[in-house]
Amino acid sequence: MSGVIVVGIQWGDEGKGKMIDLLAEHAGHVVRAQGGNNAGHTIKIGDEEFRFHLVPSGVLYPHVHCYIGGGTVIDPDVLIKEMQGLEARGIKLQGRLSISPYAHVILPYHRELDRLYEQQKGSGSIGTTGRGIGPCYADKALRIGIRMGELLNREILEKRLALAVNIKNQELEKIFHVCRVDYESLLHEYLSFGQKLAPFIISFENELDAFLKKGADVLFEGAHGSLLDTTFGTYPFVTSSPTLAGGICAGAGVGPTRIGHTLGVVKAYTTRVGNGPLPSKLSLEEERLFPDSSSAREIGTTTGRKRRMGWFDAMIVRFTAHLNGVDSIALTKLDILDQLKEIKICTGYRLHGKMLDAPPVIPEEMEAVEPVYEIVPGWQSSTCDIERREDLPKNALKYLERVEKLCDTPISILSLGPERHRTLFFRKFFGMK
Repeated sequence: MSGVIVVGIQWGDEGKGKMIDLLAEHAGHVVRAQGGNNAGHTIKIGDEEFRFHLVPSGVLYPHVHCYIGGGTVIDPDVLIKEMQGLEARGIKLQGRLSISPYAHVILPYHRELDRLYEQQKGSGSIGTTGRGIGPCYADKALRIGIRMGELLNREILEKRLALAVNIKNQELEKIFHVCRVDYESLLHEYLSFGQKLAPFIISFENELDAFLKKGADVLFEGAHGSLLDTTFGTYPFVTSSPTLAGGICAGAGVGPTRIGHTLGVVKAYTTRVGNGPLPSKLSLEEERLFPDSSSAREIGTTTGRKRRMGWFDAMIVRFTAHLNGVDSIALTKLDILDQLKEIKICTGYRLHGKMLDAPPVIPEEMEAVEPVYEIVPGWQSSTCDIERREDLPKNALKYLERVEKLCDTPISILSLGPERHRTLFFRKFFGMK
């Protein structure tokens, strides 16, 4: 097994960061391939907590080389501050972090337009983070974007930026009636960013492919969740990049034949941040049965927003497991269910009296579905310190078996808390003993 993809198969926040952190210990290379600083991973090591937004979380291991791929969009100011914060905590990045020159650059007008577009949508807003991700990807598709490699060449940057600023100023002034962007100050600022990041901006795609051909252990770090994919997610309540395993390959610049295993990360229940449908959403009465958002660790790493919670939705997990070609599941946060007397599992949807084979394409129909539930008994005891699958409470084991059957996918990793040691492995990855 050479290349392993870790991908979220709900609406994000599934616990990918912890899985990546655990697997990175046994990998030589970790690649972030899509999204921007609208995503985040939280890693807990002892009493320390690390929050990542752009730098792959595998950087916590000194032997790991990390890559930010061409499919990402990068706010250089945010990236530099994140790098400085890591270095201040003793994590060396020089010679260990590579940034693809193909990655697109987020500029101030992207953030401003993000805010203005969302404002114009009114009640139809999607709950964007406002970090300029969508407008940056839009400029990439419009072929007026600026890439990281162009920050290193003043002549090229002057030409690219002049064209983009001229177009954006017309949009800002004539449509939204807000202040123009100052070209000269922007040019100076982004040339400065380019100078600071120059040692890290390296075209690594050929090198990465060579590592994979030789059988090196490479971990691909997915951002966001599969149901936020621009094509197959709950559009328009999605992110701005492809979030499926295939999109991760494209964003990293590697072919799918280089991937040996796709690990789908999923919570033992369901959450969602921002707007959009959540069919298995908890009722107010059911919410009181769960720990509060802080205790349940259901506050966003990047946004600080509370996440909406729902019961485990087997319908969407079956669907996303298929879309990603998931080989096995990492089930996280089973401990949050420990004190529940009864647990619901959404096994399917009914719409206008008819059972569905897959989630509806139209979000309004997704909002209208009636979730079909199966109720299983809880175990009402702590699982946090359990070290073997066979020592789990009987009803917890039954819950895992039911999830595996409903999703037609085996569970390979079980997480029982945020700490590294609260994890059970049911199969080996990379060089694990």
